[in-house]
Amino acid sequence: MSERDELEARWFALTREDMPAAARARSWPVRLDHCFQRILLDNAAGQAWREAIAPPAYRNAPDALLAKAVRLGEAALAGEADLAELNHRSLAMRGK
Repeated sequence: MSERDELEARWFALTREDMPAAARARSWPVRLDHCFQRILLDNAAGQAWREAIAPPAYRNAPDALLAKAVRLGEAALAGEADLAELNHRSLAMRGK
């Protein structure tokens, strides 16, 4: 498996399994995989991800950006990043 394949596999495990499983116990503001993906990608890109990456993001994001998004998700799981704040920033980037 290539490094990119491993990065994508971690991305999907994180956003489709690990974060949704933790969401309820941590009272996170979102529970669905695509919401976690939006939050992490927006914060990694510093803007709404669709302004920086062509869909599908997991395939088209540069390695460094996807790795940064994974690190943000892992930090949220570890209690080192505030998912509610990351969500707030993501929504603000989108004018919401």
